Amino acid sequence: MSDSTRTGCVSRGLALGHWSRPGRAVRRASRLGLGVVALAAVGCWATSLGTAQEKTIREPVMAGQFYPAEAAAVRAALDGYLADALPPRPDRPIALVVPHAGWIYSGQIAADGFAQAAGHAYDVVVLLGTNHTGAASGRAAVHDGDGFRTPLGVAPIDRDLAVSLASLESRVVLDRSAHAREHSVEVQVPLVQRLFPSARILPIVVGTDEPAVCARVGRALARALGTRRALIVASSDLSHYPAAKEAAAVDRRTLEAIASLDPERLRAASRAEMERGVAGLDTVACGEAPIMVAMAAASALGATRGAVISYANSGDVAIGEAGRVVGYGAVVFTTGGKGTDTSSLAAAPGPSADAALTADDRTALLTLARRSLERYLTLGTLPLPRGFRSRMPADRGVFVTLKKKGVLRGCIGRLEAESPLPLLVSRMALESALGDPRFPHVTAAELDALEIEISVLTPLRRVPQPMGIVIGRDGVLMRKGNASAVFLPQVAREEGWDLEETLGHLSAKAGLDADAWRAGASFWTFQADVFRERRSR
Repeated sequence: MSDSTRTGCVSRGLALGHWSRPGRAVRRASRLGLGVVALAAVGCWATSLGTAQEKTIREPVMAGQFYPAEAAAVRAALDGYLADALPPRPDRPIALVVPHAGWIYSGQIAADGFAQAAGHAYDVVVLLGTNHTGAASGRAAVHDGDGFRTPLGVAPIDRDLAVSLASLESRVVLDRSAHAREHSVEVQVPLVQRLFPSARILPIVVGTDEPAVCARVGRALARALGTRRALIVASSDLSHYPAAKEAAAVDRRTLEAIASLDPERLRAASRAEMERGVAGLDTVACGEAPIMVAMAAASALGATRGAVISYANSGDVAIGEAGRVVGYGAVVFTTGGKGTDTSSLAAAPGPSADAALTADDRTALLTLARRSLERYLTLGTLPLPRGFRSRMPADRGVFVTLKKKGVLRGCIGRLEAESPLPLLVSRMALESALGDPRFPHVTAAELDALEIEISVLTPLRRVPQPMGIVIGRDGVLMRKGNASAVFLPQVAREEGWDLEETLGHLSAKAGLDADAWRAGASFWTFQADVFRERRSR
C-alpha cells in the first residue's frame, strides 16, 4: 500500500533533496522568507574595503547558503550543535577529519569532531580544504591574505606560518585565487572562531592527491608548526551519492581506513570501493587529499591512534532523502596509544516489532519534534535524531498534529513506516508546519503558542465490514476507486461522531458523497499511541 495517501490529516509524499535541491516544503518556506537556509544571492558583503590589509581579507561566499548569514544565528546554530555533540575523548587531538556540507546536513558531525578539541588551547588551526573548483590543481595553495571573514568577524591568518611552510616545500604556494570560491575551508572557520577565538588559522586548499606529494606537504607542515599548539583539520565529506544503506557500508570501510592513519590503506580502500560498482557512487571521499596530508602531518607530530567519533549521512536529517545521500564522518588523531577505535560504528540492536513506547520515549520524541521546528524556522538547521533507545518500536507510521490555542494548525503523517521512528517524527513535524495545504506556513513567531501532538500508529489491518470499526479505538482508512481518506482514532471522539457520522465525514473528506462508504469501499483500521505536550502558559 502506498504511504502517500491523502488523509484527513494529510499524508503526502515529500520530495526531499540534497542541499542544492531543497524539498517542496523547504522551497515554499524559502519563498515566504521563513528562517530556513537561504538560497539567495551570496557574497553580499561590503567590497569597497578601505585599506590594503582589508583588501587581503577573504570575504564569505557561503554565508546564507551553507550556514547562517547573521552572527547571532551562527552562534545559536553552533551552540546547539556543540550542546548535542558527543563527549570528548581524554587525549588531546592533533588532527581531525570533519565534513564540509551545509550545516543543516553535516553540522552535527562536524561539531562532534571539533568538540574533541574544545577543552584544549590552540595557537593555530590548520584548515586543509578540498579542491572543488580546480583552482589549486597540482599544488597546496595557502591563502596569503590577512584573514577570512565570516558573520562572526575576521579570523586572522598566521602569515608567518604560511611563509614558513611555502619555504619548506616546493609544491606549497601562496595563492588567494584557489580560495575564492572554495567552501570546504570557509564552513570550518566559524567553528574555529566559536571554540578558539584567540587562535589564528592557516587555510590550505590541497589540489593534488598524489600520495608522495601529500606526504611531503604533511611532513613540511609538521616541521613548520614545530612546537606551536596546533590543531590540524582535514575537511572532507564521504560517499556521494548512493542510497543510504549502501552509503553506510561504503563509509564504514572508508572511516576504518582513515582511522588507521595509513594513507596507503586509505588509497587502497578508496579504489576498492569504486571498483565495487555501487549504484550512484561518484566518490568515496571528496577530501582524500586533505586527509592524507593530515595523516602525514599528525604522524610526524606524534599521533599514533585514530578514532571514529561519529557518522551520519544526509538521509538522517528531516529534509534528506534516503535514495541519494552524502556521507559524513568525524575522526580524531591523537597520541593516546597505538591502534584504531571504530567502536562508534558498531551496529546498535535494531528496532523491535514488539517494543512499546516508554514515558521517556514519548518525552524525547516530543522534544525532538519541537527542536526540529525551532531550529529550522529560526536558524535554518536541524537536530540529528540520535540518542534514542535502540529498541524503539518498528514498522510504525506517525502523524504529527500542531494546534494553536486548541485549534488545528497543521497535521501530516505517514500511515506506514518509511524511516526510523525518531527521524519520521522530525520529518512529519516539519511537514505539518510547512506542508499542510489547508493552512499557511507556521512561522517562528508562532512557536511558543503551538502545542505538538504525536500519534504513533500500529500497522494497518483490513476489515471486511465497516461495522467492525470501533469508534474511539480505531483510526480508519477508506478507499473507493481512486479516492481515499483517513481519520486518526481521536478525530471521531473529539468531534462526538458515531460510526455512521464518522464514515459520512470520511467519505466527504475523500471528495465523495456522504453515503459513498455504504457500497464498494474498502476499509483498514489501526490504533494509535497518542501523546502531546503539556505546556504552561
